[in-house]
Amino acid sequence: MIARFLTTVAALGLTAGMAAAEYKLTILHTNDFHARFEPISKYDSGCSSEDNTEGKCFGGSARLVTAVEAARARAGNSILVDGGDQFQGTLFYTYYKGKVAAEMMNKLGYDGMTVGNHEFDDGPEVLRGFMDAVDFPVLMSNADFSAEKFLSDKLLKSTVIEKGGEKIGLIGLTPQDTDELASPGPNVHFSDPVAAVQGEVDRLTASGVNKIIVLSHSGYVVDQKVAAGTTGVDVIVGGHSNTYLSNESDRAAGPYPTMVNDVAIVQAYAYGKFLGELNVTFDDAGNVTEAAGEPLIMDAAVSEDETTVARIAELAAPLDEIRNKVVAAAETAIEGSRDVCRAEECPMGNLVADAMLARVKDQGVSIAIQNGGGLRSSIDAGEVTMGEVLTVLPFQNTLSTFQISGQTMIDALENGVSQVEEGGGRFPQVAGLSFAFDASKEPGARVSDVMVLEGETATPIDPAKIYGVVSNNYVRNGGDGYKMFSGDDKNAYDFGPDLADVVAEFLAAEGPYSAYTDGRITKK
Repeated sequence: MIARFLTTVAALGLTAGMAAAEYKLTILHTNDFHARFEPISKYDSGCSSEDNTEGKCFGGSARLVTAVEAARARAGNSILVDGGDQFQGTLFYTYYKGKVAAEMMNKLGYDGMTVGNHEFDDGPEVLRGFMDAVDFPVLMSNADFSAEKFLSDKLLKSTVIEKGGEKIGLIGLTPQDTDELASPGPNVHFSDPVAAVQGEVDRLTASGVNKIIVLSHSGYVVDQKVAAGTTGVDVIVGGHSNTYLSNESDRAAGPYPTMVNDVAIVQAYAYGKFLGELNVTFDDAGNVTEAAGEPLIMDAAVSEDETTVARIAELAAPLDEIRNKVVAAAETAIEGSRDVCRAEECPMGNLVADAMLARVKDQGVSIAIQNGGGLRSSIDAGEVTMGEVLTVLPFQNTLSTFQISGQTMIDALENGVSQVEEGGGRFPQVAGLSFAFDASKEPGARVSDVMVLEGETATPIDPAKIYGVVSNNYVRNGGDGYKMFSGDDKNAYDFGPDLADVVAEFLAAEGPYSAYTDGRITKK
């Protein structure tokens, strides 16, 4: 593949006839869009029309329409695919569910997408409604969904599309732990991604398809494992880890594409901030002889399609009264990026955990825990609108209070830091509690120095003591691997106020809020 291409032309024996058999394809791709139909700020949150006019905003469906049209004109032969998680993230999803995503993806002319874990946030029925509305195949290979009536006759493991006279196989991948991350229901059973992909590759190649692209919502680390553990895959278009790959930026997690086992792996961060553009050349046997490209930044240099701007404004009208309401003020920006909040103590994590604990402290609750993956953006300094709070906390989670032993809390913290290398959303943000962790140790043996505040005094946690805890209902019921919190034996109440409302009210009560960290989580 790439290595073979770098050998001499003479050694390859390329002839004019063979050169004519080359097949060039541009793969345009997005991932983790999360209902960011309007432009976003540098914090991945909402961006005002004034800031957009001044050129300070990124992304939005209207820019993508322009960029995709231009990329298709450059390429001649192209496909547009998505790495999953179109659902969830703004009021557009809360209000319309998957309907706006379907409309905008049809307008852009996608050729296929994989199911992300957030496509299951409202169960298989909402996903089915989305699939019925789109003009392209939706894919997921690593699950048995034959017993799920909303999926069994519509969702595909893989498909074949034709572009420029050639057949291209597309295979979908979803996180293996989606049952812990979302609500796929009892009839969907997830399986190992490597075996699932190889099975579909073998089936496609047996039917004569020799150009195969995996659309993977499994994360950059898993994508590399899939590339290393399979044969016959040419390209993996990734998602889930919101990874920025680039050959030009020193902020990139790796090169674009990242080559593993002659497989070209790409991903384009998230939220429509970039449009991935990978130019691939295949020989007549279906081998990749060249793969090069770069994610294209969707900044002010990309003009917005006026028709799309008008349509998004029309769709936004019912949402504006809610999200434009000013609820508080921030003295400083409140950092809530996933890179920070899934790896260490972060200001947004402290804000949310503090707000939860303050709300129920008079109920005998002394510990708050919030999954870092539930924090979806930062908030900039100045006026804070309800729309900004809802962008941080879009899931309509409620406060849950419950009682557990100190040992169970330690077990929960171990779960929380067990996937820190992969940016797992289970990373714990806490209040009323402090702890240290050592990521160099094996998962399950990373946490130490757990202290609980009793009044103003920090005391070592007592494994045998029962503590009152507050979290969100998703975590309390076992989401993100917190199965130790679930069950009917915890004296739990899962129907408290909406977490976004709790945080908005806490911000308002604090006056101009100043973001901070105080060492409650330390890394060894």
